[in-house]
Amino acid sequence: MNKQVAFATLIALLLLCNFCQAQTIGTDDIAALKKITPDGQQIFNVNKPDYTTSPYTGMGRQHWKDAALYLLDGAFSYIKKTDDPMKFPKQEGKSYPRDAGMVPTEKLEGLCRTLFIAAPLLKETPSLVIRGIKVADYYRYQISKLVDSTSVSFIKPRPQNGGTNQNLVEFGALSVALFAIPEIIWDPMPQNKKDALAATMLSYGDGPTVPSNWKFFNTFILSFYKSKGYPVNEKLLEEYLEKITQDYRGEGWYNDNPAYDYYSMWAFQMYGTIWSEYFGKKYYPKYAAKFLSNFKEVKNNYPYMFSRDGEMIMWGRSISYRIGATIPFPLMGMVQDTATNYGWMRRIASGVMLQFLQNPALIKNNIPTLGFYGPFEPAVQSYSCRGSVFWMGKAFLGLLVPADNPYWLAKENEGPWLDTFSANKVYNKFIKPTAILMTDYPNIGAAEIRAWCHVPMIGAGEGYRGTENYNRLSYNSAFPWQADGQAGEVAMNYVFKNKEAKWEPLRLYTFKKFEDGVYYRDAELETNKNINLQLAEITLPNGILRVDKNTSTDTAQVRIGHYALPKLKDSIIQKCTYVKGHKVCIIDNGKYQLGMVALSGWDKLEILDTKGLNPVSDSSKIINATATFTKDAHNLVYATLMLWKKSGEAWTDKELCPISKLSYSEKDKAVTVLFSNGEKKVVKY
Repeated sequence: MNKQVAFATLIALLLLCNFCQAQTIGTDDIAALKKITPDGQQIFNVNKPDYTTSPYTGMGRQHWKDAALYLLDGAFSYIKKTDDPMKFPKQEGKSYPRDAGMVPTEKLEGLCRTLFIAAPLLKETPSLVIRGIKVADYYRYQISKLVDSTSVSFIKPRPQNGGTNQNLVEFGALSVALFAIPEIIWDPMPQNKKDALAATMLSYGDGPTVPSNWKFFNTFILSFYKSKGYPVNEKLLEEYLEKITQDYRGEGWYNDNPAYDYYSMWAFQMYGTIWSEYFGKKYYPKYAAKFLSNFKEVKNNYPYMFSRDGEMIMWGRSISYRIGATIPFPLMGMVQDTATNYGWMRRIASGVMLQFLQNPALIKNNIPTLGFYGPFEPAVQSYSCRGSVFWMGKAFLGLLVPADNPYWLAKENEGPWLDTFSANKVYNKFIKPTAILMTDYPNIGAAEIRAWCHVPMIGAGEGYRGTENYNRLSYNSAFPWQADGQAGEVAMNYVFKNKEAKWEPLRLYTFKKFEDGVYYRDAELETNKNINLQLAEITLPNGILRVDKNTSTDTAQVRIGHYALPKLKDSIIQKCTYVKGHKVCIIDNGKYQLGMVALSGWDKLEILDTKGLNPVSDSSKIINATATFTKDAHNLVYATLMLWKKSGEAWTDKELCPISKLSYSEKDKAVTVLFSNGEKKVVKY
């Protein structure tokens, strides 16, 4: 027996002894983490909250561990014996598996992604037992089955000239966990299993990738096995590291080819930081320094994308990963930048956790659904299976930050919401390298974002990039995006009746500038480039002023919608009236009110009942303005006010129509906006 094998055997024996005194999570322990709502649905319970250190959420580090256990227990409800794979009920719709050939990868996703949650728990409690299953034993056994050709969980190595597939993603994720807890998973494995696993994982890592955040999956696989003494393709590793750094655009944001979305944070920034901590600082300090420098910029703008209560915005693909978007906040504890407000960072991260774990729609059949809160097919991509949701487990990698770190010790606070932002004001933060505009609204405590979208649907390999996931005019934490209806019902976008008599939304936007508080984009209809607009929007303390110019040379029916309101407990109240000669429609769902005012250009304003389009409730209402673009309407300005308030608050005429005059100058290609309070804005197209 060589020394390496002997050492591995010794570690295995030590762990076995540890299991003799295993920490078993009993039914009473789990019951304390669950609360049943009056209508019989399950949510997460913050057991023994700590309102001293965490006055807003009650969530300290122990509660994060509780939340991880809460989710992991649900996953292990499908494991009756060690041989059972992490395979969950398929959600009806476009998600995979769609045939038997996809099942091994489905199991691999469930295994590797739940390990994100299990890893930090095992780091502190190697003897963890859930539902009678020794958790560390389970993962080691299941990982060994990946290289057992007789197992139903067997993953074939990538053929020599094979391309990329989902297996690369999951093996990259597995490498993250192996870096985090090698003493639990890797070290006790027999040498022949280690070698077989290395051969399979390196067959994927030492190969092609997708020109996006996927480069990190190859990087992690190659890096882990280099750290364990295996020969790896170091030239390819450095090539991918260099290409990743080239994806950085500045101010904390990476481009995921082609989009900006949460992948910048739950992929690039997370992977870069963890890779640097566990491998890069030692082996590639130049790249580690770049990644950590890029990461330090996140604190300067990303926190402003979350509401005062710590709610995230529904925006971009893979939104089912939900709380995974918060992982940069705890990882800031690894960097320990003295300029970081750790109390605010943890308040946001814990707030997002509660946003979902305390929503009754999240859990179905013991595990999270594919959707935003509950199941929501318009937000699902075909590359996801039910186990994909556990990518949210990335948030719990924050538990790798020690308990004595400032991230956990700082007292929760509300950052600028408490000591910088003022009522009846609006705050914009423009990220120049990305053209992203973040807006914070103190009156309702909401955050909003305007971001890149310019992907055609015709012939697109990834059609979801042109859908509601990206094509809304803006996205708001208080009003999750609503899907378009076939009859032209639309929320926060334009739709046009195209030549096929179908309602088609705008998705081809070209950012122009952000100047004097005005955000400018040009837009054209994908199927008819003669339908186009020059868009301009001004954020207000209680909403948005749109001053859009029709530059189309064809005729088309057009609709524009405000955000949508889901039905909550009671029916949504609606009313329409006139203020200063302008029609105003208002809807109120008991939590928020939305008001829309047609200022110029629009023919009609209407309130529509919608079904099955909203991620919060099956029933919802929207306010739409309608018109017909004609050649005579060329250069006509279509202006609307899209306003909001909390439910029950009275509206004044001045709030409903804060504009005293709009005047368009054809000579100057500009609209002068005079506000009732004496302020003036000039919209220069």
